[in-house]
Amino acid sequence: MLNFLGKFKKQIVTGSLAAALTIGSVATSTAQAAEHNWRFANLYTRGTAFGEVYGNLAKNIEEMSGGRIKVKMMYAGEGVDTKGILGAVKTGLITMGATFQPMNAGELPAGIVEVGLPGGTSDVAELSTLFHEKGWGDVLTKAYGEQGLVWLDPYIQPPVYLLTKKPINTIADFEGLKLRAPGAYGKFVRELGASPVSLTWSEIYTGLATGVIDGSIGSNLIDHRDGNHVEVAKYMYRLPLAGAQVLPVFVNQKAWNKLPADLKAIVKAATSVHAREQMTKSRLWEAQAVADMEAKGMKWSPAPSDADKAQWSKAGESLWAEYAKEDKFSKELIDLLSAK
Repeated sequence: MLNFLGKFKKQIVTGSLAAALTIGSVATSTAQAAEHNWRFANLYTRGTAFGEVYGNLAKNIEEMSGGRIKVKMMYAGEGVDTKGILGAVKTGLITMGATFQPMNAGELPAGIVEVGLPGGTSDVAELSTLFHEKGWGDVLTKAYGEQGLVWLDPYIQPPVYLLTKKPINTIADFEGLKLRAPGAYGKFVRELGASPVSLTWSEIYTGLATGVIDGSIGSNLIDHRDGNHVEVAKYMYRLPLAGAQVLPVFVNQKAWNKLPADLKAIVKAATSVHAREQMTKSRLWEAQAVADMEAKGMKWSPAPSDADKAQWSKAGESLWAEYAKEDKFSKELIDLLSAK
């Protein structure tokens, strides 16, 4: 399927570029031919690795549609706060969004289960099966649909790790720490004795530098590198809070309904290409990010004891039943996860 999408994309891009050149330029063609003008907000700042991947998605939609859809990419801090992306797409202020579900725990409880609860699998094949063959995709389509949103192909990012200003040698060292850990991650660290704080990604560096927080999760290790967090916090805990993260891309329902069938298919195809790019590039970038941070003085915590590993696992698994009570969609997701 992915090979087909790659060929499909190449064919359409080649055709659209050829048509644009006959008019004069790609930019001119897009400006004249755009039937739909979209604004796409994501959670990363301009110039970051993942920010570039989101930019590629916007470009692909434009190119694969032959310029019929024009997409203005909006990065973090450029008009919509990260916490406000979900609401902005719901109202139609923004057409398309990509967000970090723990930022909107109260608005869309099922999103917290979707992103990956502590104790969840890190197996990419297992995650893909869960979403595409075991019913998670159907449940999330309904959950986002009730919010006036169209849920598109999700993408998988690497594990979630915690960076702190002081070393964590045992689980007991979590006691009293203030940690940036939104959503389920916050409840998880509270089980270990820490106090969770909800900050957006762009606020992490300042929070660490000023002492508002003692440590922070990133969406992945690459986030810590791109945010220069190692300049103000140098200790990485060895156990991941979640083995992988699954993040959504969604579109305002009314804007989606205005698209003809061929453009809907093109947006879905572009999102599938984006999901593949996210996964393949993040694997490569993760190793480089670790090397870059270690070169700047990052240190890993000591290997955790068996007792610490057991307490860590227990804290994660205790959340599953709790999140199943949040709403009907969360329960459906947890039931499918538990039956795997």
